[in-house]
Amino acid sequence: MNPALTQFGDQMSHLTGVRAIMKDIIETLQAGEGQEFINLSAGNPVILPEVEQLWRDCTAELLASSDYGEVVCRYGSSQGYQPLIDAVVTDFNRRYGLNLTERNILITPGSQALYFYAANAFGGYTTGKQLKQIVLPLSPDYTGYGGVSLMPEALFAYKPSLDINAAGHSFKYRPDFSQLEINENTGCVLFSRPCNPTGNVLTDEEVRKIAALAAPYDVPVMVDSAYGPPFPALNFTEMTPVFGGNVIHGMSLSKAGLPGERVGIAVGDEGVIQILQSFQTNMCIHSPRYGQAIAARAIASGALADVAENVIRPYYQSKFTVVESTLDAAMPKDLPWFLHRGEGAIFAWLWLENLPMSDWDLYQELKEVGVVVVPGSSFFPGLREDWRHKNECIRISLTATDAEIETGMKRLAQVVERIYQQQPVSC
Repeated sequence: MNPALTQFGDQMSHLTGVRAIMKDIIETLQAGEGQEFINLSAGNPVILPEVEQLWRDCTAELLASSDYGEVVCRYGSSQGYQPLIDAVVTDFNRRYGLNLTERNILITPGSQALYFYAANAFGGYTTGKQLKQIVLPLSPDYTGYGGVSLMPEALFAYKPSLDINAAGHSFKYRPDFSQLEINENTGCVLFSRPCNPTGNVLTDEEVRKIAALAAPYDVPVMVDSAYGPPFPALNFTEMTPVFGGNVIHGMSLSKAGLPGERVGIAVGDEGVIQILQSFQTNMCIHSPRYGQAIAARAIASGALADVAENVIRPYYQSKFTVVESTLDAAMPKDLPWFLHRGEGAIFAWLWLENLPMSDWDLYQELKEVGVVVVPGSSFFPGLREDWRHKNECIRISLTATDAEIETGMKRLAQVVERIYQQQPVSC
C-alpha cells in the first residue's frame, strides 16, 4: 500500500538526527565480513551486574506481593502508579528540601514522550495562528529534539559561545546570553543537563538565568535530566537540580538500568503537569505499570540513588578518563583538536577545528579502520544558521570496554593525523 499522508503523517514518518544514520551503523556492524568493529556509537547503557541485580530484586518483591495483579492486570491512573508518585514526592522533599505534593508529579512512558507532549502543547501554532517557538538555548543538544514537534518550523536553537583551553586541548559550550531571546513568541524552552551528546552541564546560575528570562512570559522551561542526579546521577561535576517556578524537571530511568521499561518522571508546576497529563491521557491512557512498580520499590528503599552514585556514575566517569588520557597521549599536539569537558552523561564529544572533510566523511574513514562513532552534525536540531563547527565534531560512546576505547582512540588519532597531513588547513 501507498496511503496518502497528512502533513503530520509525513513529518512523523521520517527519522531525524542519529536515528536517520542508525541504519547505516547497523548494516556496517552486521556486514563486517570478518572485520571486527569497535562500536563507539551506542547509546544503550551497559548492563552492570549490581544494577541488574537491583531490578531483579525489585521484580522478585513485586511478584511475591499482593500488588502484582493490580499492577499488571488492571488499568491505572493517567498520572502514574501512586506508590511511585509517593516515593518520588517523599524522596525529593527530603533530599532537596521541597514541598511537592502528588499534583506536582507525572509519570510518562520515557522522558522523550514528556518532551513530545510539551513541544506540541506549548510550541507550534496557537488558535490565533501565532507560531510559538520551542527554544533550545544551547546547541548542540539531544538529537531527539529534532523530532518532538509536529511543527518543525517551531524548533529554534541558538549557537553557543565556546570556552576554549587551547593548551589543554579542551573546551566547553556556554549559553550566549547576548543572543538568546525568550519573549512572547516563545512557547517553551528545552535543554538537557547533563547534555547528550557533549557531556556539558549548564551551571546552576545559567539555568536560573534562563528560567528568569522565561518567567515574565509564563514560558515553561523543560530541563531534561535523563543523566542527572539523584538517579542515574551521571554528573561528573557538582550540580544542583533546579525545581519550582516555571521549571519542569524531567527525569528518565533509562540510564539507571530500565531503558526497556520506558519510565519518565516529570516534576513541576501543578497547572503545567495537568496539561501534560491530559495530553498523555488522550495519547496512551497511561504509562506501563510494571516498570513503575519496581521503580517505586527501588526509590522508596533508597537503593536506586545508592547504586546510581556508587556504581553507575564511577563506571562511566572512569571511561571518560580513558578517552581523555588516550587522546592526550595519541593525538598530535600541533593539531587543533578539542575534547569537551567531561561533566556528565555517557558520551565524549570531540571537536576537530578546520577539519579538512565533513564529519560524515570522517565517520566513513573511521569505519575503514574498524571504529564506529556518530557524526556530530546530527546533534544541532533547530540551528538555522550556517556554522562550520556543526560538521567538525563526533560523538564517542563510553559504553565500550577500556581496551576497546583505548584502541579506538589510538586508531582515531592515526586517522585524524593522516587527514590533516594529506590536506593541510589554511589558517
